[in-house]
Amino acid sequence: MVDIEKIKACLLAADFTEVYVRSEGSHYEIIVVGDVFQDLRLVQQQQMVYAPIQQFIATGELHAITIKTFTMAQWRRDKMLHIHAFK
Repeated sequence: MVDIEKIKACLLAADFTEVYVRSEGSHYEIIVVGDVFQDLRLVQQQQMVYAPIQQFIATGELHAITIKTFTMAQWRRDKMLHIHAFK
């Protein structure tokens, strides 16, 4: 398993605006916010998130992942629906 802070650090280094990570056992839930997702298809957004954490996926340290991506406008609108699980 990978430390949550390592995952956050890798994603924040990739210039996303906000990153939230939580784990339950071997399953990780990741929320990534940034205007870099504007006008991208969902698969492209997820590829952008997978790229900086690929090192953990390749070693098998990280394998059960749920990713949710938001632009800043989407996050302002939907934040309260998602953030409660990360507190």
